[in-house]
Amino acid sequence: MKENAPSRHAQALNEGEIIQERNSSPKLKLEDYIAIQVRRKRVAQDLKITDVARIAKLSQGMISKIENAQVSTSLDTLSRLCDAIGLSISQLFADYDRPQGGAQLTKSGQGMEVVGRGTEKGHTYQLLSYNRGEKQLYEPFLITMDDASEVFPTFSHPGQELIYVLEGEILYRHGNHLYNMEPGDSLSFDAAIPHGPEVLKSVPIKILSFIMHDNK
Repeated sequence: MKENAPSRHAQALNEGEIIQERNSSPKLKLEDYIAIQVRRKRVAQDLKITDVARIAKLSQGMISKIENAQVSTSLDTLSRLCDAIGLSISQLFADYDRPQGGAQLTKSGQGMEVVGRGTEKGHTYQLLSYNRGEKQLYEPFLITMDDASEVFPTFSHPGQELIYVLEGEILYRHGNHLYNMEPGDSLSFDAAIPHGPEVLKSVPIKILSFIMHDNK
């Protein structure tokens, strides 16, 4: 008997707290970026504005204006200021054009819990990354099994799957083949062929499962 894996069509039990770290603010103006970097470096070096002014041979007012993004300074002035605080020009601009990015952070134990046939057998499935859009390239699950006395389901669904054992020992079936898996072992396979846990040899068992979809 086969059943679809708990995937995009699974019913959500508890969405938990899937935290998305998104930086949606616009790119800093160059003056603001320079001000932040210069002030941060000066403070890290435990230097006062008066110290930097003396070393760089610049006025305290000019340094203050640079640190408050109130002036567009010349390259010569900026070079003298950077030398005084121990910051090279290349280091100053190293992060300016770096993409802001935006990653999804799922805290430990807070992945979305989804329902599958194995849920009733002492298994839990936590979806570690959740995309509400129509197209999903992959779905990562943390699967926990703690009941060695139940009969376990097999799954069959489109795509490729990779499982990686974190804890415990399991005899895993894929088609007519059985694989004994321990921590550190991985198995990749065609997910359309029936597969699933055959024998839980040492519990609790924790497995990372990555289901890759073909969205062409």
